[in-house]
Amino acid sequence: MLSDHAAEPLAPRPVAPWTLLGQLADVRFIVDADPSPGLLPRLLAAFARRDLVPASMEARVAGSAPNAVMRVEIQLRAMPAEMVHLVTGNLWAAVGVRAVALHQEITGGVRRRAA
Repeated sequence: MLSDHAAEPLAPRPVAPWTLLGQLADVRFIVDADPSPGLLPRLLAAFARRDLVPASMEARVAGSAPNAVMRVEIQLRAMPAEMVHLVTGNLWAAVGVRAVALHQEITGGVRRRAA
């Protein structure tokens, strides 16, 4: 069952995206949206266009029309941290999205070898 509170919109982050280059993050995106047949593919397109494969995805509808809301939780493991803000923006741009929130934990870095 969905919690009583809606996902809170993201506040501006003080960290500049380019400072996250080479960092990996475990991320959980939480999207509240109007239920519609095309919602899930529209949300997954934000990941597919960046060649990212979610580790899990769960969707639930709460309430009844016209006040129904669909909450979609999408988790990724070892996502390039510099892409998080890009995917977040694409999720916000999807038709019917009411709110986007995320939980992010930097879990490591990419090791680069000298040429």
